[in-house]
Amino acid sequence: MGLESEQEGFDPKSIKRPTLVEIEGIPLPDETAENWGRIKGFRARPDDLLICTYPKAGTTWMQEIVDMIQHGGDPQKCARAPIHQRCPYIELFPPKPLPSGFEEAEAMASPRTVKSHCPVQLLPPSFWEQNCKIIYVARNAKDNAVSYFHFHRMNRLLPNAGTWEEFLENFIAGKVAYGSWADHVLGWWKAKNRHPILYLFYEDMKEDPAREIRKVAQFLDIELLESVLDQIVQHTNFEYMKTNPMANYTTVPSGILDHAISPFMRKGGDRCPI
Repeated sequence: MGLESEQEGFDPKSIKRPTLVEIEGIPLPDETAENWGRIKGFRARPDDLLICTYPKAGTTWMQEIVDMIQHGGDPQKCARAPIHQRCPYIELFPPKPLPSGFEEAEAMASPRTVKSHCPVQLLPPSFWEQNCKIIYVARNAKDNAVSYFHFHRMNRLLPNAGTWEEFLENFIAGKVAYGSWADHVLGWWKAKNRHPILYLFYEDMKEDPAREIRKVAQFLDIELLESVLDQIVQHTNFEYMKTNPMANYTTVPSGILDHAISPFMRKGGDRCPI
């Protein structure tokens, strides 16, 4: 789907903010919950790579890093499509005629890189059965909560955030989409000893991007020349990605993501709710 076609036939008035519905005790947007049978039955392939995080924990950053590594640090190859098409989000079911991330992932040729925000207990079983490689990124709770609050404000596929105080109370109680931050990061931490999971921290990525990018490349069994590593570091720095339409989600209809309320990429380090 091209950039123009993402807007074609889309009626922003068709968007109403979802309610949350629990699946196995985890709150999820109602469209995701309604399609849970399909999501749970997602057919992973042995050469799939899964990028998983709690929402707003560096997912897009890692997606772009992985795509650059896979394409030899060539920014032109990574400009072939927006990031949500290059690495589909399998639980995303937006209003028609926009395709679901699930459908986009199913249609992709192998090898695929796909994205999920599932806590470990909700991940479709085929990822475990196929022994797929998984990259998990964790972010500190304070910054994660602030970023998630602003994401709710601009994203009409999530419930109303309410005030910062109301949102923070819900975040702490695990009454937001994908549930408890603490349970999410801890569940995946425990799983890393039983499965091929590279567990990284957002703060480490900020502190020394080159070091963490090397870890990702090693996990993927890809050797990086220093010149390629330097190119990836430059291409995936926050200021560059913030202006890159293939990574900053400005190609998504404004009726879904309203960047006038809050940009998808704000500061890269959120330490206050204002």
